[in-house]
Amino acid sequence: MHDFLTINHLGYVLVTLGVFIVGLIFGRVFQKLKDMSFIKKQRQDAVKKSRAVIGGQVAEQIAPYLPDFPCNPGDVCFLGKPVDFVGFTGLAESDEIREVVFVEVKTGQSKLNGHEKQLREAIQKGRVRYVEYCPSI
Repeated sequence: MHDFLTINHLGYVLVTLGVFIVGLIFGRVFQKLKDMSFIKKQRQDAVKKSRAVIGGQVAEQIAPYLPDFPCNPGDVCFLGKPVDFVGFTGLAESDEIREVVFVEVKTGQSKLNGHEKQLREAIQKGRVRYVEYCPSI
């Protein structure tokens, strides 16, 4: 009888160990599938963001030639940062600058960043000046 209990207990231990190993393998496989799904979503998100950035860069470059751009393409200079363009209205037609226009191009869901907002505020509040710099060389 004593040997029977020992063999019976050994059977329980083996079954328990087998269930544990199967659970461990199942858990690892499940986590691996979950990780692969997460990585796939991250890659898709990265590609989507990259396309948005490239689209925005293309839009910046062609913006002066699109309808409703606030300046004549011949009147603008591309800066890129902290503002995309500075336009000198009238320069291309008459060599007379009637207005200086700062143009920030935004596409899709993009919004002004901190520096762009600060520049807009400085311009709106008239904190703009002209400096003639003559270095003594």
